[in-house]
Amino acid sequence: MPKIIEALSDISHLYDALFVDLWGCVHDGVRAIPSAVAALQEYREKGGIVVLVTNSPKPRKGVEVQLRKFGVPEDAWDTIATSGDSARSAMFRGAVGRKLWFMGEWERDAEFFEPLSIIENPVDVQLVDLEEAEGIVCCGPFDPMADPDVNRPQFLYAKQKGLKLLCANPDIVVDRGEEREWCAGALARLYTEMGGESLYFGKPHPPIYDLARRRLAALGRDIRDTAILAIGDGIATDIQGAMGEDIDSLFISGGLARAETKTSHQPDPEALKAYIEKEMSNPTYAIGQLR
Repeated sequence: MPKIIEALSDISHLYDALFVDLWGCVHDGVRAIPSAVAALQEYREKGGIVVLVTNSPKPRKGVEVQLRKFGVPEDAWDTIATSGDSARSAMFRGAVGRKLWFMGEWERDAEFFEPLSIIENPVDVQLVDLEEAEGIVCCGPFDPMADPDVNRPQFLYAKQKGLKLLCANPDIVVDRGEEREWCAGALARLYTEMGGESLYFGKPHPPIYDLARRRLAALGRDIRDTAILAIGDGIATDIQGAMGEDIDSLFISGGLARAETKTSHQPDPEALKAYIEKEMSNPTYAIGQLR
């Protein structure tokens, strides 16, 4: 059972760096969460490092633009590691081929395909129809409100061709304000269940944590894992990923699991216990909302 804390400041002195999820923790997909911003600003003022670790399929600069739009100030964080950047590196190294079928919203995701200067001899990626494709790049559903099952016919064809699916965002769902939307992870899960092969680069999988550590090292800080705290509302992404990396974690129960944990200001202890036992998870701490 995680220890339920009242505020980040109760435990922040134990850690030199935070790996902080964005959606559901720092913003709600529409605007910043004031208590979370204040908590991160206070932590940084005391010398802590904040690495925003997000399953967004956007490159880092795209997330920076989004944060400004949502009202998250720059003094609340130090650097950003995105699932998109980790997945882009793999794509330009040829992980799923050269001719690719794209799933997502082009107006939102076009920057995913911008060249990466850090890759030597990058693959010359071409976007093609599914019938010509050597692989799939999935940044999200075509319609985030539609059941992932609508993609079953295309996935059956892709599986029969032996195409690999590169998943740029392993999240299953997110809450945009009061609306719950499907993410790329739901499509990748369906493709895997159908017998296809999906490649993941965001939480809870190791590549994004490797990227987060590189971002941390680029700041000139050599911080051991025992001095890092992961914060997030996704029990199957943020918390599972932290457990896999042997990093302590703070579970935000008022995000995706708000109903299951009966969270208002704080989670109901019995509901929280039942939820994490059902999910076979073991966060170090829990709190209703980052504050």
